[in-house]
Amino acid sequence: MVYQNFQDLHLSALGLGAMRLPVVDGNDAQIDMAATEEMVAYAMEQGINYYDTAWGYHSGNSETVIGKALSKYPRESYYLASKFPGYDLSNMPKVEEIFEKQLEKCGVEYFDFYLFHNVCEMNIDAYLDEQYGIYQYLMEQKRNGRIRHLGFSAHGSYDVMKRFLEAYGKDMEFGQIQLNYVDWTFQGAKEKVELLEAYHIPVWVMEPLRGGRLAKLSEEREQTLKMLRSEEEIPAWAFRFLQTIPGVTVTLSGMSNMEQLQANIRTYEEKKPLDQKEMDALLRVAADMQNNMLPCTACHYCVAHCPKGLDIPRLLELYNEHSFTGGGFIAPMALMAVPQEKHPSACVSCRSCEQVCPQQIKISEAMSNFAAQLQG
Repeated sequence: MVYQNFQDLHLSALGLGAMRLPVVDGNDAQIDMAATEEMVAYAMEQGINYYDTAWGYHSGNSETVIGKALSKYPRESYYLASKFPGYDLSNMPKVEEIFEKQLEKCGVEYFDFYLFHNVCEMNIDAYLDEQYGIYQYLMEQKRNGRIRHLGFSAHGSYDVMKRFLEAYGKDMEFGQIQLNYVDWTFQGAKEKVELLEAYHIPVWVMEPLRGGRLAKLSEEREQTLKMLRSEEEIPAWAFRFLQTIPGVTVTLSGMSNMEQLQANIRTYEEKKPLDQKEMDALLRVAADMQNNMLPCTACHYCVAHCPKGLDIPRLLELYNEHSFTGGGFIAPMALMAVPQEKHPSACVSCRSCEQVCPQQIKISEAMSNFAAQLQG
């Protein structure tokens, strides 16, 4: 197992994420306890010492199950992370109640790592609002030793992350972002890594395989990579990419079965970063995967011509994300912070924007398709 230094700790570079644990009969709320315990036992045996759970994973059952699975091992033999569920604004006044319950569910007296969960457009104002006292309470728990290391996760934009760091960056010890070779450019992950670097904050990675999208590629794309590393499995390329990025400390993978766990552990038996030729080839594969995305350059010519005042470049960015992912939560979550009258459904298909679009994008069709996808 590859290990990374973090302050005075040696963390396994691969962490076990508890968002996609094995379940019974496809029911996400019903975790297969026996299979999970078997996976945790194997992970511990193979040297994984970082385990990541959260309040909302598996309909609230992940913390209980992962806590029970880890209870068989000495507390000092693993590092446990959980998060304050700010993805639900109704939780904002309940930080103390939720934190105490999380400790109880996990069966521990402290969290090694604790995060502001999912900093994004929808909740940034609430996270920064002192009336809720979230930051103050979590800092108090850190002083009391009930949180060993405090950080945050973010699915929001660069600007949202920047606002959060301007407020709390001096006290953030790690930052968890969606990072993989597609999102390096597609979601601006490169700039987010650089932002964390500017604050001297090490990077924790989530969605290294983009929900499994990067575990299997088209035959042509796979052949491109196999010509460079014939022995490397396709999912391993995503992890080798991350091993190449300075600042990446822990990579979390939500593994749903023993086969995935064993494969990822084999990858992390050694560190094999990409050379420049391999990196260039992988990023070309990523670019090719995005070929069907709308080529908006955010020039904003369209905005001045929209009678509804829609932020068309941002809506097209979210449309691309939603289309590439095949749905998901990121676009709907971002739109929660946007007034209904500024949603894609507000487009009146006047096509004024299209007359000034340098990329000749059929914007009205995109808005119609996006609105239909969101409703569907």
